[in-house]
Amino acid sequence: FGNYVVSMTHEASHILEVLVLAKEFGLAGWSRQGLYSEIAVTPLFETIHDLERMEAVMGRLLDNPEYAEILRSQENVQEVMLGYSDSCKDGGILSSSWSLYQAQLELSALADRRRIHIRVFHGRGGSVGRGGGPTHEAILAQPANTVRGQIKITEQGEVLSFKYANLETAVYELTVGVTGLMRASFGLIQAVPTDDPSFLKVMDELTKTGEAVYRELIQQTPGFMDYFYEATPLNEIAHMNIGSRPSHRQRGDRSMNSIRAIPWVFAWAQSRHVLPAWFGLGSAIRSWRGEDPERLELLRKMYQRWPFFYSLLGNITMAMAKADMTLAAEYATLPRDQKCAQQIFAKIHAE
Repeated sequence: FGNYVVSMTHEASHILEVLVLAKEFGLAGWSRQGLYSEIAVTPLFETIHDLERMEAVMGRLLDNPEYAEILRSQENVQEVMLGYSDSCKDGGILSSSWSLYQAQLELSALADRRRIHIRVFHGRGGSVGRGGGPTHEAILAQPANTVRGQIKITEQGEVLSFKYANLETAVYELTVGVTGLMRASFGLIQAVPTDDPSFLKVMDELTKTGEAVYRELIQQTPGFMDYFYEATPLNEIAHMNIGSRPSHRQRGDRSMNSIRAIPWVFAWAQSRHVLPAWFGLGSAIRSWRGEDPERLELLRKMYQRWPFFYSLLGNITMAMAKADMTLAAEYATLPRDQKCAQQIFAKIHAE
């Protein structure tokens, strides 16, 4: 059966509940060798808040003696899944990317302290707003010495036909994945340089500004959700029989918590705003850089020397190239409250 993934993991008990069910149906229990489970359980941390609490939740789980014994029966390998789509919907592209980066550093340190192996499972989608982008660069953009000979990545939806529909593209995609994995795993055989502390500090400051600007738009701008529903083809997307899940967690609920990440990204893409994949970066850079040439030079060094920043800006640049404000302006004429809609569109266009 492999791994059982628990979406929206908030507490250690969410993992243990699965093992209780497994015990009830003969998939876990006691043998002469001790506790065992024939299935492994993978917690999935998806929102910014969950990623920030991940270390505490994992620590509580691994402190449980019964769970620790089951993990030993599974060769001390704990898989942890990180969600790209929901974290981006929740806090924007900068906050999502940075939270996921820091989460991997925390998991690596946790594995070293506990003397276990942690396999990171990246829940990436095809579009940039869902963690997409070139595979090779994405693997190399992981924190130094956190990829240790293995990596797990989702491939889903339209990406499957793009990458694997014929032999040549399939071989190419698997080759760039394997070579990326080999290069990212150098830490297994030799010391690798750690991240420049000045780069980390800048990224931390950029993220705070970018997330604040993103949240101000989606959470504090009056009429924003009405604009989203009326200026994008979300309702049409919801009626198409193409997804694995409904577009909303609760039908009829127009809140951010209810709308799922895939239709959120898809609707913005179809209306050519492509908003989740870039919004907040411009304000973050302008605010941090100001008119200081030294700060501009430091940003250039980060782009040239830090694979994470290089990959992040490359993906956002690609997303901005796909955004078309002329077409988005046409969609902005659809909402009933035009005064409110034009104010919101002006905010998006300015960013």
